[in-house]
Amino acid sequence: MRIAIYGNDNKMSSQVASKLSELINKSNVLELDELNPEVVISVGGDGTLLSAFHHYDDLMEKVRYVGIHTGHLGFYTDWRDNEVKQLVASLEHDNGQSVSYPLLSIEIKYSDGGRPDYMVALNESTVKKLFGTMVAKVYIKDQLFESFRGDGLCISTPTGSTAYNKSVGGAIISPEFNAVQVAEMASINNRVFRTIGSPIIIPPTESITIVPKVSLHNVLTCDQLLVMDRPIESITYRISKRRIYFAKYRHTNFWKRVSNSFIGSSIND
Repeated sequence: MRIAIYGNDNKMSSQVASKLSELINKSNVLELDELNPEVVISVGGDGTLLSAFHHYDDLMEKVRYVGIHTGHLGFYTDWRDNEVKQLVASLEHDNGQSVSYPLLSIEIKYSDGGRPDYMVALNESTVKKLFGTMVAKVYIKDQLFESFRGDGLCISTPTGSTAYNKSVGGAIISPEFNAVQVAEMASINNRVFRTIGSPIIIPPTESITIVPKVSLHNVLTCDQLLVMDRPIESITYRISKRRIYFAKYRHTNFWKRVSNSFIGSSIND
């Protein structure tokens, strides 16, 4: 089996990656292959795994991911930094088992006549304005839904619903649902301007299109990626036909991850 190791610059992560490389090189059934891997091992945290996901975007249908966390337990990292030997043993006995999660498809059109960009997000995408209030039309499946005024909008996947989406008041959604969630960031609601004022959830048969009133000075994020130097005409979001796959050696149940991360030991109090 071909393995790629993707780590951050943290001292602990570098030590774990080095130990992992050593054990893989000693294995009779595993080999290191950074260019054409079957399994990508992320060493760090959720941010590192997001970077690994985008680094190997062109191999998405061919690879499975495994996360080793060298800090606090994350949503995508199942193995601890002191469990490298156990992980290598699991890799050596791999039979192709996996669990998959939905992704967010993003189409960005520009008013300067340039070619559209197509991106995929594992967690979320946000649309904001560099300064002042963002004003935009929001369409659901080509039908005008509302005129938004506020700081911006957060569009997330089910697994990403526990990240930025949660911090702006969005709901946590099980990845069993192929759904897109849209949450408002500091919307303006008064006698003149009105928005729905709550998160909305869109099925795979529908899409969300955001059309900024002013194409300039808008900022779009796709996980850790940034688009800010182009005049954005519109952004369309929908559930991607592609999915991310994790090697299922002991992949933690989603709701157990939620409980561990946000409730923790207090659940027994």
